[in-house]
Amino acid sequence: MKQVDLSVLGREDVFELIGKEWMLVTAGTVEKHNTMTASWGGLGYLWNKPVAFVFVRPERYTHEFLEQEPLMTLSFYGEEHRKALQICGTKSGRDTDKEREAGLTPVATEGGSVTFAEARLTLVCRRLFQCEMEQAHFLDKEVFDRWYNDQPGGSLHTIYVVEIEKVLEA
Repeated sequence: MKQVDLSVLGREDVFELIGKEWMLVTAGTVEKHNTMTASWGGLGYLWNKPVAFVFVRPERYTHEFLEQEPLMTLSFYGEEHRKALQICGTKSGRDTDKEREAGLTPVATEGGSVTFAEARLTLVCRRLFQCEMEQAHFLDKEVFDRWYNDQPGGSLHTIYVVEIEKVLEA
């Protein structure tokens, strides 16, 4: 992967990129890490920095790695890797080697974070802010009921705001 200018993101439709193509959120080192599929999040500009925001439930194994490491990657794939992203979104790294099952090859970035050789685009990010969602902060109660109240066993997400430090392309 080669580092490219942040402006490459201007060629992407972020609604398609995150909501339809999905992404892998990965944290840890190449020796010990975990990844998960996500389709909630966004890109923007905050605190005079290019940022992404990501939502991860505390019970997800990846959450443990996000809490320990200052860096994470958000990586994106073509349609040919849809099955791999489905595997990473339905299996836990606690129980199985889902990366091997998905056919993904972990690689270390220059700063020590982890992405995958199969990614077409990777954002290397550093945590700036995080907070736990709270039911009392939902202004639209239908959103809470739809995504949390009716979801047995699922807690409210941790919200991470991360600075996009590098953009890597295949």
